[in-house]
Amino acid sequence: MYVPGFNAMVDADVVAFLGRRAAGHLVTVGPDGIPDATLLPVLVDGGHDGRPVRLLGHLARANPHWTRIPAGAPGLVVVTGADAYVSPSWYASKATHGRVVPTWNYSEVQLRGAVTVHDDPDWVLDVVTRLTERHEATRESPWGVGDAPEAYVRGQLRGIVGIELLVDSVEGKAKLSQNRSEADRAGVVAGLRGEADAASHQVAGDMVHSSSPAPHP
Repeated sequence: MYVPGFNAMVDADVVAFLGRRAAGHLVTVGPDGIPDATLLPVLVDGGHDGRPVRLLGHLARANPHWTRIPAGAPGLVVVTGADAYVSPSWYASKATHGRVVPTWNYSEVQLRGAVTVHDDPDWVLDVVTRLTERHEATRESPWGVGDAPEAYVRGQLRGIVGIELLVDSVEGKAKLSQNRSEADRAGVVAGLRGEADAASHQVAGDMVHSSSPAPHP
């Protein structure tokens, strides 16, 4: 991923980003050289006490993607945040010199590593249980995997396989107009907040909470 220095996320930003996002596109290349991509729920595991960082998830058994992943094959998981079009009309510098063009603001984290498929119902049950606990934790009456009949759960597990990506590199990019002047950034935030879609509003919020912009000539 191309990441200019002023767009690079620091480690704490990457951790916070992955804590807010719970799904990513798994991308692998099959034996025939054709790439496969599937959006799947993911869970970050490890990263402390000397344990390696792993990304855990699952795919539908009916999805041929998992059958095309050789053991230990390299994989990429792309986790995306909100994105939005940026109009040059929002820049304060448009009135000064007019040398402005449209762009796109977004945030994204990419994780790479070796992929292992786990066709093991107990392994998958652990991942499904942990994923469920993560997403149900803030609910007033959280649902648990144990709330469903055990035989039913076991039957459902036969329909999915586990995915593990052993992370060996992580890159985070937050392209949020950090290379623009403070006046230009303020104009973009105001412009995005005036749009009708929620994604634009989210990007405006990301800009407000991002690090200070780089010096602008």
